[in-house]
Amino acid sequence: QVQLVESGGGLVQAGGSLRLSCAASRSIFSINAMGWYRQAPGKQRELVAVITSGSSTNYADSVKGRFAISRDNAKNTVYLQMNSLKPEDTAVYYCNARTVDALLSYDYWGQGTQVTVSS
Repeated sequence: QVQLVESGGGLVQAGGSLRLSCAASRSIFSINAMGWYRQAPGKQRELVAVITSGSSTNYADSVKGRFAISRDNAKNTVYLQMNSLKPEDTAVYYCNARTVDALLSYDYWGQGTQVTVSS
């Protein structure tokens, strides 16, 4: 069981930056991967960025070069640094934690934080 709490969302002008934080309820060493997803009105929830327990990262093509995911294991926190924000980045951003056992993967979700980018 993992509880996740996001923070850092808000309103920003196009071209600006925000940093989202996701605090986990237990050590992220025990979590296989953590990531950020987002969901805009009328759209499916989509993957934004993932960081594994080995610190490898992957990004959606739409955010490559602009967003960076990182983690601080001592603080049980994952971050999403968002630069050069565009109006199309507007969405609710959700933190995700994935754990894996012999048969299944399990996904845990935070409550979401709103990011609004104005033009």
